[in-house]
Amino acid sequence: MAAAGAIAIATAGCNIGLKYSVRGTVTGLTGQGLVLEVNSGNDLRVSSDGAFTFTAGIRNTHSYSVTVKTQPSNPSQTCTVRNGSGTIDKADVTNVVVTCTQAGHFAYVANQLSNNLSAYSIDTATGTLAPVNGSPFAASGTAPRSLVADPNGRFLYVVNNGSNDVSVFSIDSATGALASAGLPSLTGSGPEAVAIDPTAKYLYVANLASNSVSAYVINSSTGLLTELKDSPFAVGARPSSLKFDPNGNFLYVTNFGDGNVGVLAIDYATGSLRAISGSPFRAGAGALSIAFAPAGTFAYVANETDATISEYSINASTGALTMVAGSPLATGTSPESLAVDPAGRYLYAANATALNEIAAYSIAASSGALTRSGAPIAAGAFPISIALDPSGLYAYVVNDNSNDISVYAVDTATGVLTPVGRSPFIAGNEPRSIAID
Repeated sequence: MAAAGAIAIATAGCNIGLKYSVRGTVTGLTGQGLVLEVNSGNDLRVSSDGAFTFTAGIRNTHSYSVTVKTQPSNPSQTCTVRNGSGTIDKADVTNVVVTCTQAGHFAYVANQLSNNLSAYSIDTATGTLAPVNGSPFAASGTAPRSLVADPNGRFLYVVNNGSNDVSVFSIDSATGALASAGLPSLTGSGPEAVAIDPTAKYLYVANLASNSVSAYVINSSTGLLTELKDSPFAVGARPSSLKFDPNGNFLYVTNFGDGNVGVLAIDYATGSLRAISGSPFRAGAGALSIAFAPAGTFAYVANETDATISEYSINASTGALTMVAGSPLATGTSPESLAVDPAGRYLYAANATALNEIAAYSIAASSGALTRSGAPIAAGAFPISIALDPSGLYAYVVNDNSNDISVYAVDTATGVLTPVGRSPFIAGNEPRSIAID
């Protein structure tokens, strides 16, 4: 017994000195001079995208906090830390994500009826658009419906609703021109939306007709996709959109046919998905799109059939959604798409309040509740998709029926939108979505 006790004491003594590492992933870094730190010390200079590890370990039960000590310059960027704080619990910390952004340089639009992609350079001083040389670019599939640029700005992924596949294009960082990166990857039936996790390791596609989400591993060198062995994953009826929470821990799927939101936890070791406890969560009829406050505290769902917006608070640990008091909020007409400004102060809703208008709502910092802010502003015919550039200075709205893009300057103090010069800008036939790179 004495010997056994001595072994136990010795083992405990070893554990007392044990330290655990803090590591994560940087995406979108193009500038120079980024310095991270943990617990206001242990500086780490980061020169490129990819994995990072702080050299000094942290003892069990001790807290950790990862922050940006020096933002990158040349070009100037803003880097934001997600999953950056907590307490060591007998394991290394592996899920810190540092996302670096700058003012958008290029915009891409999927034109469903003309089977092509419009590409534009963005004048960062005015927000105006100019066609990239060679635009529009032929789609690799039929009826391009949705698109997304990877966080590092190297590849553009396009969901083709008619040919049931997802195409990959490389992006010329100097000109914004697109080039096919290889053959499209098959999806489920009627793919409708696409999302990439914040670490740029995995891509997910919502299949509207087959009620599933397809999952892929991204080749970091070529951008090409390999479907996971256990893909696709079953979700609710007619999944219409999907988006990661700002911390990248959960994938949220709006199910148009069920009027609810499915919440899926991601296993970053494999890319696999599993529904969290309590999922799905009630929304409104025709749940169509979802947007998040940048702090990851609130979520909003546009309910097309109900003509409402559902408001939720988010449990950061579990991903669960709780309706905000007074939710849902009546909008008057069918909201199609939502976007939140980078400061988390305003939400913009396309086609809400009245047909062919954009409405702005202020977000209550404490509760997440929405309040109409100012008068709505006119858009083109059937505004179907809205996106803000990373700086939050400009809003871009795709008008499906008038085949153009409305561009607005954003007053960051009041949230008011003002059309920029020469807006709207011509797109292809039946533009459906827009991505800012």
